Amino acid sequence: MSVLFRLSKVTSPKAKGYGKWYPRAVITQTVDTEQLATIMQRNCTLKKADIVAVISELIETMADQLQDSKRVKLNGFGSFKIGIRGEGADSAADFSVSKNIKGLHVLFQPEVKKDGSGVMQKTFITGCSVLEAPKNDVDTTKPANSGSNSGSNSGSTGGNSGSTGDNTGGNTQPGSGGSDMN
Repeated sequence: MSVLFRLSKVTSPKAKGYGKWYPRAVITQTVDTEQLATIMQRNCTLKKADIVAVISELIETMADQLQDSKRVKLNGFGSFKIGIRGEGADSAADFSVSKNIKGLHVLFQPEVKKDGSGVMQKTFITGCSVLEAPKNDVDTTKPANSGSNSGSNSGSTGGNSGSTGDNTGGNTQPGSGGSDMN
């Protein structure tokens, strides 16, 4: 298994990396709770209904704990916490919840462990490799300065028409294509 990517050109003149090509992760499908439970049922003695019930209860319990200002750590998985988006106030006296707090979001930090060589590795990408997705509509054989700036990609979303997956634009760095991501 590999994480698929497509090349995407940064077309916004204000963006860092303007005019450069970056790999963007391609998602081929979404696996939901029911599908996860079906897969998990094959690998353990629990029935699908039991797995779905546990996952559903986990979600509800996590929401309660997060909303009680607690960090939720799932060993071997990672930690979740609530973050706050807001605007700064000129002074502490000028701060008000209704004026300065703009929203909440959930932050996730994958668990990190040391590998055999002592390097810190995130749980979900240890041993992961990347592979260019099929039907990439970007011509990678042309040199960077071929005289024309009208590539087949329009916009930073990759212009991947005819593909089976959607291009969800991860923040990957150049030079990561075709290598193991340990």
